[in-house]
Amino acid sequence: MPSVKLKNQLHLHFLVFIAGFTAILGELITLEATALVWYRMSIAGVLMFIYLKLKKINLRVPPKDLVKFFVAGVVIALHWITFFAAIKVSNISITLAMFSTGAFFASFIEPIFYKRKIIAYEIVFGLVVIAGVFLIMQTELKYFLGICLGISSALFSTLFAVLNGKFVAKYNASVISFYEFVSGVFFISVFLWISPKGFHSNFFNLSISDFGYLALLASICTAYAFIASVYVMKYITPYSVILTYNLEPIYGIILALIIFPKSETMRPLFYVGAALIICTVLLNAVFKHKKKEKN
Repeated sequence: MPSVKLKNQLHLHFLVFIAGFTAILGELITLEATALVWYRMSIAGVLMFIYLKLKKINLRVPPKDLVKFFVAGVVIALHWITFFAAIKVSNISITLAMFSTGAFFASFIEPIFYKRKIIAYEIVFGLVVIAGVFLIMQTELKYFLGICLGISSALFSTLFAVLNGKFVAKYNASVISFYEFVSGVFFISVFLWISPKGFHSNFFNLSISDFGYLALLASICTAYAFIASVYVMKYITPYSVILTYNLEPIYGIILALIIFPKSETMRPLFYVGAALIICTVLLNAVFKHKKKEKN
């Protein structure tokens, strides 16, 4: 029988695989990005509420913290909207390569929130990441809008991770996620309500395939993934979790090449740039872990 640690390591890699598969679903779902995220957060919010009620977890939160959760919910909604929009206007490979730039943003955002100095090697790694992005832009300039949206998605993702890092020390992660989903749906609903092309007559007319993909995205790739990621951290160090999740772009790009070979096969220079970015992200995690061990 495999050990508990091995089981959770395999579980963690399955969660990272799911994260990479999210991009595949974004390509398969025909809805535009804003509507896609509205459905994702709505369905996931309902599923999370059912889970919390079954587990009899207290949902009471002070009003001032609800405001903070609302802000985080808007940020994660913007992250997902820009992420899926990047896929729609470019492709999965471009989006995931740009999503990897999040570590570069973290090196500047974390010091602001946690009041620490910027570390020298983080600046060096940041410059390498910029070089990787520059290489990709040189060979794939036709995807310029997708590159910009992918980088924006990475920025919102990093900001969300930093905000959530402060929340989880005080509240149950599932409770936080539930309120973030609710606030995200509210934010997108207001936007759609005032938008000329918002809640149009066909908004709720989903094809069978779109409904199936959305159900998979909201249940397995969102509600389950959020709950399970918290569970595995009981048995695996945060460093291992972070390092493993940095493999998401690799899993996603490989999946994209297998499922959509015609649209996802890129020029060699793209893979050089993507490798620079992803390897830098992994090295950054290793450096941080070694520094933490010394301290």
